[in-house]
Amino acid sequence: MKKLFVIDTNVVLFDHTCIYNFQEHDVALSIVVLEELDRFKRGNDLINLEARQFIRELDDLAGRGPIADGLPLGEGRGRLFVEIGEPANARVSQAFALSKADHRILALADELRRKRKDRQVILVSKDVNQRIKAKSLGLAAEDYATGKVRHVDRLYSGTACWEGLSSDLIARLHHEPHAVSLAELADRGVLLPNQYLVMKNGSLSALAHHNRPAGVLERVTKRAAYGVEPRNAEQIFALDALLRPEVQLITMTGRAGTGKTLLALAAALEQRRLYHQIYLARPVVPLGNRDIGFLPGDVKSKLDPYMQPLWDNISVIRNRLSPEGKENKALNEMIEHEKIAIAPLAYIRGRSLDHVFFIVDEAQNLTPHEVKTIITRAGEGSKVVFTGDIHQIDTPYLDSQSNGLTVLIDRMKDQDLFAHVNLVKGERSHLAELASTLL
Repeated sequence: MKKLFVIDTNVVLFDHTCIYNFQEHDVALSIVVLEELDRFKRGNDLINLEARQFIRELDDLAGRGPIADGLPLGEGRGRLFVEIGEPANARVSQAFALSKADHRILALADELRRKRKDRQVILVSKDVNQRIKAKSLGLAAEDYATGKVRHVDRLYSGTACWEGLSSDLIARLHHEPHAVSLAELADRGVLLPNQYLVMKNGSLSALAHHNRPAGVLERVTKRAAYGVEPRNAEQIFALDALLRPEVQLITMTGRAGTGKTLLALAAALEQRRLYHQIYLARPVVPLGNRDIGFLPGDVKSKLDPYMQPLWDNISVIRNRLSPEGKENKALNEMIEHEKIAIAPLAYIRGRSLDHVFFIVDEAQNLTPHEVKTIITRAGEGSKVVFTGDIHQIDTPYLDSQSNGLTVLIDRMKDQDLFAHVNLVKGERSHLAELASTLL
């Protein structure tokens, strides 16, 4: 049976091309959605951009024929119907107040189910509560699944452990030229570019990096960066990736306290001479937060509470340096001359970031489109680092499968300029690690 998908507003704001992703099935859009988009079309956030782009797309489609007959969505696709009438749905009005936009969309879906016996009517929404309401009315409801990473429990970790290797092979990694040909380990399976390995044989072990262009495994050694020393194998791998000039895009995941942001900042400071500026940014959560306007002070004062975790990491590094040392003085000068800049992500719109070490914190709260927008800002000689915990989502319409950080890792893992490391062990303190594990 051909399906009719009723689209919620949040789906349009998540992906302005959503109407083209339902194959041969038809799509219904309530006039309520257009009313809501009218509220979102003004503003500088990416959510406002999505609203404007969808409105333009709909205007272009409307030129292809009468809206009442359904607008063709292209070859092999169905038609788009804009439902103008306000259904007087007794079932929905008894359960919910029809003055609310969400409930009017529910009423439309229920009315279409009653009228269109030839179609299976399905509500598509990013709002879990809206889907539950629909199911309580006996309506079919689904999440918008386009672009989701389905098996997030098997998401690429960036590391692997190979055991039972010959002691000779491991010994060769510890001596010049500190590399072995990957051809010798062909039976071990395929490695992705810049993947890291813990190689073991009993008490013998070595850490290695996969250099795909050279076809070799290179030894990875522990090294410090601007006073910060890695404390476990994953941190050693992460710092190695951050210090590799050929790796231009890096993602680091892990729960709170695993050292993601601290390592990224330390690596940036260690390589400060290679870049014109170190730029640290994080989303203001929730994105487009209206309550921020009620905070006292100017824009800087309003945003400081959201940016404070980044300043905290700078303080951690400063405390590890000698107060009179040249590195501490260099850090203070960089902050004074704005060589280190901390700002919300909304401020990068339209910028071209050349020779910038760009760190994006809490990236799990970004949509895939927002991540794409950030990466396309990177100019010549820049390095972009995304850090976050994909299981700690603070925005209402994202989850561990659909957030921008997860999608980025899944899509980029085969590229030579990309590296990813999942940090497992918390190193903030024994108390923090205990709380993360037990609570």
